Amino acid sequence: MIEEGSKRGKAMVEKRQLFMEMRAQNFDVIRLSTYRTACKLRFVQKRCNLHLVDVWNMIEAFRDNGLNTLDHNAEINVSRLETILSSIYYQLNKRLPTTHQINVEQSIGLLLNFMVATYDSESHGKLTVFSMKAMLATMCGGKIVDKLRYIFSQISDSSGVMVFAKFDQFLREVLKLPTAVFEGPSFGYTEHSVRTCFPQQKKIMLNTFLDVLMADPPPQCLVWLPLMHRLANVENVFHPVECSYCRSESMMGFRYRCQQCHGYQLCQSCFWRGHANGPHSNQHQMKEHSSWKSPAKKLSHAISKSLGCVPIGEPPHPVFPEQAERPQELTHTVQPKPVANNMNDTMLMSSGAPTPTKSVLESPSRLDEEHRLIARYAARLAAEAGNSTVGVSHYCLAHHLSDLFREILQEIQRLRLEHEQASQPTPEKGQQNPTLLTELRLLRHRKDELERRMSALQESRRELMVQLEGLMRLLKSQSGGSPHSSPSHGAGCSMPMPIRSTSAGSTPTHTPQDCLAGVGGDVLEAFAQDDGGEEEETNMRNGGDRGESNSCSC
Repeated sequence: MIEEGSKRGKAMVEKRQLFMEMRAQNFDVIRLSTYRTACKLRFVQKRCNLHLVDVWNMIEAFRDNGLNTLDHNAEINVSRLETILSSIYYQLNKRLPTTHQINVEQSIGLLLNFMVATYDSESHGKLTVFSMKAMLATMCGGKIVDKLRYIFSQISDSSGVMVFAKFDQFLREVLKLPTAVFEGPSFGYTEHSVRTCFPQQKKIMLNTFLDVLMADPPPQCLVWLPLMHRLANVENVFHPVECSYCRSESMMGFRYRCQQCHGYQLCQSCFWRGHANGPHSNQHQMKEHSSWKSPAKKLSHAISKSLGCVPIGEPPHPVFPEQAERPQELTHTVQPKPVANNMNDTMLMSSGAPTPTKSVLESPSRLDEEHRLIARYAARLAAEAGNSTVGVSHYCLAHHLSDLFREILQEIQRLRLEHEQASQPTPEKGQQNPTLLTELRLLRHRKDELERRMSALQESRRELMVQLEGLMRLLKSQSGGSPHSSPSHGAGCSMPMPIRSTSAGSTPTHTPQDCLAGVGGDVLEAFAQDDGGEEEETNMRNGGDRGESNSCSC
């Protein structure tokens, strides 16, 4: 009984620790509620070391812990929540250098208690999956556009249209954060919060969603969210200007310039506290500056803008495809257990690059031989490794090598075509026209460059096959021991990528078979059996989840 009481008392102390430290910062002297809320949440973010966890790492942690297979309204207990936070922070320490390691246990305790106090006010000991995702995706590090794109993927349907009921649920959860730091009266949830963001009932796609939430100003209930990101960006910005109130000779963070009083500028501390002197008044309009430009730079920028060299009115975010990207079907792959996938956890993103298609210059009999080997090898990796984390990592790496190999083959074919065109004899070669001779010399120089480029690409192909040999040996060693090894090893993703050789060579005469010279026999033996090879290759080309490849660290 005494031991249980001591544990309970320790938990109560830890629960209050973060809020006590936040009160000690004296954020309540900031007169504007927006800045006050953003500063408090930024303090919580840094104190819990969430600013070191990128949104992509957070999404990967959701997948690794199986949250993408759970319904948004499913509940998880505090014990499982602690396990999820542990995996997030331990993976973070693996990415950080040894000199910048964090105190994992302390970070887990602070964040766990903050989340329980925020989302389990009635002490049920459980949180919904959506609450945890909304909180961690909002409070982690990374770009705000990436966060909003992930949030949109959670509140939209399969056609990429926002569901208003889910957006209302998101606002309920995310507005509990200002309430947790005692700013509920200014930014608490109301029944009209959705309509303040989207006044008209209409079809909301991704770009419209980003336009509204990243507008200047954003919706009133979420105005603290972009400000929190701006705070993070200006924490180390230096302004060599004297504050007109406190007379500090330099400023850090934001700088505020009065639009009515000439030369009157305030540091962020004085502006946030409402300090004013002389003819200046708090009613005057102030312009916020997040960077410093010297008078010379300002003049240069103004001249460039007047000449049309600087684009005016750049969009706040890239324009993304309106149609949501669907994860590709994985049921036809050779994996006995398909990798878990969920549309809600598939980021609705697009790089804008076209899908690689079969080039008309490809020779199926020769130039595609290595690509078929890689595709077949990736299929075997997926089949033998099952659903283990190491197997997925090997599968992703092999699939990446396959795409890279196809690009190299296409580049080689393009260079060969240019080389042949440069080598074509012209009718004017026998004439002593100086212009034609100059062009001929340029063509010969171009021919030499193409030869060197083709030689380098052939060397890259050989290095890729060496990488496959290493992967094959690793697979053999795992099959000899335990094929489902712990994901903490991460051997499949730590393998260095091939480096392109810059050495010059003579006219390239390598064939795909020549590129395999020097490669061990393991790779060739692994694919010696042709039974089912073409079917595996077709399945691999049709398979592969774009969303899953984003979450893999390979």
